[in-house]
Amino acid sequence: MSSSKNGVHVLIFPFPAQGHILPLLDFTHQLLLHGFKITILVTPKNLPILDPLLSAHPSVQTLVFPFPGHPSLPAGVENVKDVGNSGNAPIIAGLSKLRGPILEWFKAQPNPPVAIVYDFFLGWTQDLAQELGIPGIVFYTSGGLLVSILGEIWKNFGSYKDLGLIEFNGLPKSPRFVREHMPSVFQKYREGDPTWEIVRNGFIANGKSFGSIFNTFEALESEYLSFLKKEMGHDRVYSIGPINLVGGPGRNGKSNVDVGVNERIFTWLDECDDGSVLYVAFGSQKLLTKAQMESLTIGLEKSGVRFILVAKQLTAQQLEEGYGSVPEGFEDRVSGRGLVIKGWAPQVEILGHRAIGGFLSHCGWNSVLEAIVAGVQILGWPMEADQFINAWLLVENMKTSVRVFEGADSVPDPIELGRRISDAMGNDLFKERAK
Repeated sequence: MSSSKNGVHVLIFPFPAQGHILPLLDFTHQLLLHGFKITILVTPKNLPILDPLLSAHPSVQTLVFPFPGHPSLPAGVENVKDVGNSGNAPIIAGLSKLRGPILEWFKAQPNPPVAIVYDFFLGWTQDLAQELGIPGIVFYTSGGLLVSILGEIWKNFGSYKDLGLIEFNGLPKSPRFVREHMPSVFQKYREGDPTWEIVRNGFIANGKSFGSIFNTFEALESEYLSFLKKEMGHDRVYSIGPINLVGGPGRNGKSNVDVGVNERIFTWLDECDDGSVLYVAFGSQKLLTKAQMESLTIGLEKSGVRFILVAKQLTAQQLEEGYGSVPEGFEDRVSGRGLVIKGWAPQVEILGHRAIGGFLSHCGWNSVLEAIVAGVQILGWPMEADQFINAWLLVENMKTSVRVFEGADSVPDPIELGRRISDAMGNDLFKERAK
């Protein structure tokens, strides 16, 4: 790569979903610390997510294109958080219409980028990089196991599409899943549908990229990273995770946290015994229904364990749609034993506290990495996307975690949930293995 006096110029192209954009911005921060010249491509409504990075690195250029939209998306939607998981495919297809404008922009630049680092949902960018004659480097916000599975599925779709139980015998440890636990992209894929063909072709194109960067680490997934090197036919497969723990200003949210709330959390934790507290949180996107929230809170109450529950602040519309907030009277009943945090919580710092002995989680990849690095066992409640695959890695493969429930819409029996929580928190074997 030719280097000019102000650094190697790279175009960064994130996918507009919380769990995707933040890790790529954390990686971008590292590139900036190493003297790269960076341009980030976003649509107008996603620009504010870049604020922490832009204020730390005023040299960053932004390339803002209007979002081309998609017939199945409500007007004005540009980020998955506004529509949920079902928005992935239409947003991918909508963004693919930017290919022409991006090409024009490149041709007009006196010093155009010499490489594109793009999110793995935007695999169509690989063809664009080829047309420009520059390396396309794919950034995977997920682990090597998921990507190995996706590669197998898209290449051999015909042989998997009608199976109820899917076995990946060509992969290390031969993972197997019932169809309902496969990634949503596989379940929702409709053959011949133009939107879905863009998604599928993009995943296949990722395998032809110049290099792949994974938000994972060798000690966790060495066998799947080695498998992918063989599949891709080269060694440019890099694991750099957990990228958010390296630190960086790519994270939004910390600035508006009430310092008093933070103090209250850690003062409370300091008074608890080592490994005695269960931390409960379901990631940035997932909302529990009213019935799920009621069952969860009763389960926590019956479990007898100490806990911290992170509950989102719901809008009036979300309440109307049937999502649940913490039931009335719950906080009083568990006073002293349980702490409820409404809104954002300093998850990494909480997991790192000596008093935390378990993390009841939906098994999203960022949460999984944070728990593993903190040496905390996960009590899994996988719901959708890659979460069942991540749970398999922890529960069946590494045997450092337990599954207490599963399913995006199902409601656990609260007494049974309480018992499972109590058993897991009393199981020193799993806590030791996690450490």
